[in-house]
Amino acid sequence: MDIGIVIIVVVAILGGVAYDAMKMRYKYQQLASGKGIDKLEQEIADLKQRTAALEAIVTDKSYQLKDQINQLSRSS
Repeated sequence: MDIGIVIIVVVAILGGVAYDAMKMRYKYQQLASGKGIDKLEQEIADLKQRTAALEAIVTDKSYQLKDQINQLSRSS
């Protein structure tokens, strides 16, 4: 194997590892400073709203009736 190819592969791997390390460091700095916490809290609130909407849909009687009709039509 050519030494030039080996050097290129090693540099590419080290560059990727360094990039990922810097990205993780930036992410943890945001969390430590409190900026990331607000973002996470907003994301949790959004997920709670989506879950509530999905629960309302699934527990709706018309949804359950449609599901039963679909199951009956599949079994025919």
